[in-house]
Amino acid sequence: MFGLVHIVDDDPSFRGAMERHLKHAGYQVAVYASAQELLDRLPSDGSPGCILLDVQMPDLDGPALQKKLGEFDSALPIIFLSGHTDIPITVRAIKAGARDFLSKPVSSEDLLRAIAGALAHHQSTLDLQNKVSATRARLATLTPRERQVFNFIVRGKINKQIAHALGTTERTIKAHRHGVMEKMQVRSLAELVSLAERIGALSPNTEHTP
Repeated sequence: MFGLVHIVDDDPSFRGAMERHLKHAGYQVAVYASAQELLDRLPSDGSPGCILLDVQMPDLDGPALQKKLGEFDSALPIIFLSGHTDIPITVRAIKAGARDFLSKPVSSEDLLRAIAGALAHHQSTLDLQNKVSATRARLATLTPRERQVFNFIVRGKINKQIAHALGTTERTIKAHRHGVMEKMQVRSLAELVSLAERIGALSPNTEHTP
């Protein structure tokens, strides 16, 4: 899997060597001499990518940049690179969501494996986000009454119960139910519930949302 690798390191010789190596391996590469430079050119996380991030840098170091990116809700996976083994920093970085933590000098095999894993993880995140967006778009096509029926259906209510709650007939609910399934593009209740869970539509405050 190919993607864009963002290299953040204050050592120009290391940046240059990494850029050449990764371009040779088929990746697109962007380089930054400091954490602030990356923040000034904040990369989009809308396509597969990852960040190779040096731990120790002047001014804003790697963990501080990781925190800043978290505040911006960046989904780009981070692979830390460090010339010093520091267990506490490693643990904090991983707990904060870092994808990997590699020690310099890093072997080509370990580096490329880590990058491939980070890009695959980011692609999975993007795929899920796209599915959620598509599901929410389909949900928005429901009429207010269909949305009420949807909220009851995904909580396991049968037509008779829904009809009673909404003051209508089972036949009417059956028609609405068919409309819901068709617009949500599902064939089974299990699929509909799965979609509802994916978009957070099963939270208590949505139960009777019109």
